[in-house]
Amino acid sequence: MASAFVSGYSLRLGRKDERYLLLRFMQRTYAELYPGYDYQHLQDVIDQYWSEQTPFWWVTSPTNHQQFVAGLWLGTAIDQLSGEAYTHLFMLFVDPNYRRQGLGTALLQVAEDWAAQQGDDQIGLQVFTIAQPALALYEKLGYRPRALLLMKEIDQQ
Repeated sequence: MASAFVSGYSLRLGRKDERYLLLRFMQRTYAELYPGYDYQHLQDVIDQYWSEQTPFWWVTSPTNHQQFVAGLWLGTAIDQLSGEAYTHLFMLFVDPNYRRQGLGTALLQVAEDWAAQQGDDQIGLQVFTIAQPALALYEKLGYRPRALLLMKEIDQQ
């Protein structure tokens, strides 16, 4: 997969001992959109969903191959309509300083390649509606809304 990646950047599969970095990237993703929370609960998400079957990849900076500037975490979910398994994108994050250089598009291609290797014929993801640049990228690449998550605050009297 790494051979046709964005020029100058390196892509590599994450290792089990780098799960702490997955937490950092997930926290950065959420904090960028919704600052002011500590997001430590995301460790529980990782603990629940991480396994050998949910790979993650890192992209390193062209100038420092020890610096991770983007990440991708994939897994499998079940389509509630058909009952078929599909690839689910748990996280895709590109550092703001490295955006608009093709990294997000390239990582989504990695996701599609992985999905094809798994025998899946679709990819799903959840994206916040305020993440307009991400929504625009997904739409450009052929992702279409299928469901809408609705939330209501409940008064705790």
